Amino acid sequence: MKAVTIDPAAGLAFREHPDPQAGHGGVLVRIRAAGVNNADLGQVAGVYPAPPRAPADIPGLEFAGEVVALGPSATRFSVGDRVMGLVGGGGQAELIALDERELMRVPASFSWAEAGGFPEAFITAHDALFTQCALRPGERVLITGAAGGVGNAGVQMAAVAGAEVVASVRDPARRQQVAALGAHRVIDPAEAAANGPYDVVLELAGLDSFDARLRSLNVGGRFVLIGSSTGFEAKVDFMQLAARRATLRASGLRTRPLEEKALATRAVEREVLSMVERGKIAVPVAATFALADAASAYEAYRTPGKFGKIVLLAD
Repeated sequence: MKAVTIDPAAGLAFREHPDPQAGHGGVLVRIRAAGVNNADLGQVAGVYPAPPRAPADIPGLEFAGEVVALGPSATRFSVGDRVMGLVGGGGQAELIALDERELMRVPASFSWAEAGGFPEAFITAHDALFTQCALRPGERVLITGAAGGVGNAGVQMAAVAGAEVVASVRDPARRQQVAALGAHRVIDPAEAAANGPYDVVLELAGLDSFDARLRSLNVGGRFVLIGSSTGFEAKVDFMQLAARRATLRASGLRTRPLEEKALATRAVEREVLSMVERGKIAVPVAATFALADAASAYEAYRTPGKFGKIVLLAD
C-alpha cells in the first residue's frame, strides 16, 4: 500500500509500505477518506508522537472506507461494509488494520468526505460534553473555538440534545455559519464571561481568559479543556472552584487504551448516528485533497479562516 509518510529530512511524502493484515478480532479496511487534525501537524513537527500501537511515520487519526478482509473472530462487520473509525495514527494510508471495536458504520447519507471527517471531532466532543460533563437538556453550555471541527460537532450535538448553546468565535466572518449549526448565541471570545452563567464550558480555544470563564460557571458547573492555542498553564482560584462546587477536567482521546476508545465510539454510534440519519447533524467540509497531495492539505489546514474539515480522498 501507499501512505502519507513522515520523512524527517523531506517532510511529508507518499510512499510504499507493506500491506497490513487483519489480526484476531480485527478487520482490514480500504481507506476512502481521512481527515486532517492538529495532532497530525504535531506528529509531523515531532512534538506529538504517535502512541505505542500506532505507526510512528504514518499520521491520521480518523478515516472512512470499506471492509476488505476479516481477521479470526471478527463478527461485527462483513466484507464490503462502509465503516469509519478513530485511531492513534495510520489513517492517512490506502489500507489500515485495526480492532473491529474501533469502528462504526457509515450512515447512508454521508459522502466519503463527510465520513472521513466525522470520527475525531464528534467522538471528542461527545465524550467531553456528555460522558465527562453529563450535559443535560435545558442546561447552558459555552463552547469556545466553535468554528473548528470539534466546536462544530459540539454545537450541533448540544443543540439537538436540548441544551442552550453559546458559541464563541473569534472570526466575525464565521459567526453566521456557526449560528446555522444550531448555536443560540454566537459571541466574540471577550464577551464569554458577560454572557454567563454556564453549566458546562467546553474549552477548545485558549486559557488566556480562564479565570473569567471559571467565575462564569453556575454552582455545580463543569469545565473541560480539550485544546488551547495560548498555552496549557493557568492560575486556578480554588476558592472560586469550591464556591461553585465546580468540576475542572482536561481530556484527550489519542493515548487512551483501546477499551476506552471503543466505549467512546459505541456511545457515539448509539446516541449520535441516529441524529445524522434524521438530518440533524452535518459535517462541514472546507476542502478535499488527494491522499497523495497531503502536503497541500496540511498547508490548507494551517490557513486561518477555514470553516469545516480538511479531508484527504484516496483514489
